[in-house]
Amino acid sequence: MIDIETLYQEYHGDIYRHLFWLTHNSDLSEDLLQETFLQAIKSIHSFRGDSSVKTWLFSIARHLWIGNLRKKKIITSDEDISHIIVAIDYEKELHNKEIIERIFALIATKDEKTRKVFFMRVNGYSYYEISEKVYVNVNSARVIDFRTKKWIKEILEKEGYHL
Repeated sequence: MIDIETLYQEYHGDIYRHLFWLTHNSDLSEDLLQETFLQAIKSIHSFRGDSSVKTWLFSIARHLWIGNLRKKKIITSDEDISHIIVAIDYEKELHNKEIIERIFALIATKDEKTRKVFFMRVNGYSYYEISEKVYVNVNSARVIDFRTKKWIKEILEKEGYHL
């Protein structure tokens, strides 16, 4: 059984930020956030688990936002919605580009061996190939790669990026 209070505690901040990003209006974002969790309570029995709970909640929030746009007659057709979705995808693309630029900046602060291991792994090299080119053993290449990715993820999450 899914506990809605736990879900609220865990996801309300992320969903609010997403709604604010869509609406640029704190009051409307708060209203849609509350509606999202009310809708989740009403339909929790129909959650099939095909996606994560977070994805399900974001989907509810997005549908409520689109419904709000329709109600205010900001959009009137599916074509209008598709333009908005394209704009959202473009903004996600920009967000992803921003994350990539931040990752490059973070990696630039690391030593040369770490940078080589990271970029070789990103480019599809096996740990064996990396070990030969960087002059480390295979396990060291794995550890460097794992720790670097973990370090990047921790920093990005602290900075508020959603991965």
